[in-house]
Amino acid sequence: MPRRRAQNSQDRPAYTLAFESPQDINARALNIMDTKTHPSVVWRAGLVLCLLAVLCSGFTVGCGYALAGRGSFLPDYIRTIGVPTFTNRTTVFNLETILTQKVRAEFIGRGRYRILPENTDADALLVGDVLSASLTPVSFDANQLASRYALTVTAHIELRDLRENKTLWESSSLMFRQEYEPATGGNLQDVSAFFGQDTNALERMSSDFARTIVTSILEAF
Repeated sequence: MPRRRAQNSQDRPAYTLAFESPQDINARALNIMDTKTHPSVVWRAGLVLCLLAVLCSGFTVGCGYALAGRGSFLPDYIRTIGVPTFTNRTTVFNLETILTQKVRAEFIGRGRYRILPENTDADALLVGDVLSASLTPVSFDANQLASRYALTVTAHIELRDLRENKTLWESSSLMFRQEYEPATGGNLQDVSAFFGQDTNALERMSSDFARTIVTSILEAF
């Protein structure tokens, strides 16, 4: 029986290692799926596409894209922010005090800045003026009594750079709107009566509005 001659290194075909880009692999996988071939091949091509999607999303996060709520456009030298008590032009008693406290707590919760109750030794100053607070019924029960209200609060907010003596961020009429259910039944005449019945609603509103203010400033929305 004739023997097969062993191939030496010169007889063997040369192999080269080549890397394909994700776009090339993606195109090749799509070409495979377009042909009428065995279902297992199509399944493997689909798996390749899924893996590419996961890898590409991982590269996107790794290339410096920040998650919402974690960014800040403020200059690096802004380390300390003074937040004096806001002014209050509404009839809601103590609204300015509660809202200011919530804004300070929201800044502190971000863990990036030192917050002071005044502008002494501060790099930036946040001033606020609560302009209006209104209450509007949005739903009624069978007796035509308001069962749900929309609370709208507007404020003028400005963040000043004390080092450069310029405005970093400003909104002349930052609006917050949210719906609440009254603690007791009956039609309420004004927002002061609403908060007088339910002090927890004032706390919730102030916390939500403070979060809106701080997020708007830090992310420059």
